Amino acid sequence: MVGMRTFGGRFAVGFAREFGGNFAGKFAVGLAVIALGLGMGLGHGFAQDEDEGPMSNMRFVVVRDANGKPVKNAAVVLHPVNKKGKQAMGGMELKTDEEGKTWIDGIPYGPLRVQVLAPGFQTFGEDYEIKQPETEITVRLKKPAGQISAYGVQEKGKAADGQKAGEKPQ
Repeated sequence: MVGMRTFGGRFAVGFAREFGGNFAGKFAVGLAVIALGLGMGLGHGFAQDEDEGPMSNMRFVVVRDANGKPVKNAAVVLHPVNKKGKQAMGGMELKTDEEGKTWIDGIPYGPLRVQVLAPGFQTFGEDYEIKQPETEITVRLKKPAGQISAYGVQEKGKAADGQKAGEKPQ
């Protein structure tokens, strides 16, 4: 297919040459409308006019609390917070890379709720006041702690009374 290496108009022209007709023009317009709609929908909770104020470029680093090693594929979830301190509609999720890093540009100044989730770690959550053009947040994830009950601390694989899980009391 001619023009397949690039997107936009060149793709539509190549498509038209290959398949003929006005279908390519309609196809290109349809793709543009879909892309525009997706772009507007993804950032809905953070949508802001240029006149509404400054924006921050945010960087996140997620590491293990025990040894400082990066946590890859952790979900960093961002939620705008309204003036009453309640989580507002919208938000987005980022994923960390192999170095435990992720980033996003264009987050408006103001309150922001950050949650970080990763299998095998406690969920992290904290509210931040975004007020600088560049913001870096380092999150140290902890391993789950033993469960506490009225009978004491329960270790993995053992009941609170020290017996192995599933054992009958003597």
